[in-house]
Amino acid sequence: MAPLPAKLLKKLRQADALIVEADVSGNDSPFTDLPAFADLDERISDELRQRLHKITHELGISPSLFSTQPLWQIAMILQATQAQQLGLRPEYGIDYQLLKTAKQAQKPIIELEGASSQIDLLCQLPDNGLALLDDTLTHWHTNARLLQQMMSWWLKSPPQNNAISLPNTFSQSLYDVLMHQRNVAWRERLHAMPPGRYVVAVGALHLYGEGNLPALMR
Repeated sequence: MAPLPAKLLKKLRQADALIVEADVSGNDSPFTDLPAFADLDERISDELRQRLHKITHELGISPSLFSTQPLWQIAMILQATQAQQLGLRPEYGIDYQLLKTAKQAQKPIIELEGASSQIDLLCQLPDNGLALLDDTLTHWHTNARLLQQMMSWWLKSPPQNNAISLPNTFSQSLYDVLMHQRNVAWRERLHAMPPGRYVVAVGALHLYGEGNLPALMR
């Protein structure tokens, strides 16, 4: 996903500010100061543990890495590792490249949430994010195909119909918390912005499906 298209860079140069979910261009980890939890074997079922071990074996990582981490963080690490093994790299992420370019051009950067707010949201998930870990393991291969589809859209062109149906990788309750409620909050934040020219960069899943951000903005 690098370099960024010339058309996008031109829009950024002409923009009054760059708007992102969170500024991820720094070196600080958002996962510092998280509390340690009881051993993982005490927090998940035997069936879930077996599925987790199957995925960690596929990824070539040890499940012992997750012994005291919150369940939502385990899900996030698995998803990030999967993305890297499919060829995606954090330093080539669209938001990361836009942030670096905006800072070099001394453009204002506006966060819709910020990393700390995102971590707070994850920490508030019921059962320490058990549903997110379960969904991650259940939809593991579907999510891989979805990532590959997103990469294909970036390299070619995304579908113009934002009513397109994407594979469902979240339970409805998780989708409401992690996608729809945030889209609604972002809409209010964006509508409250002063008139101007902005480049807005959010995750691709916020652009399609039920309650997607572009539809809410209309």
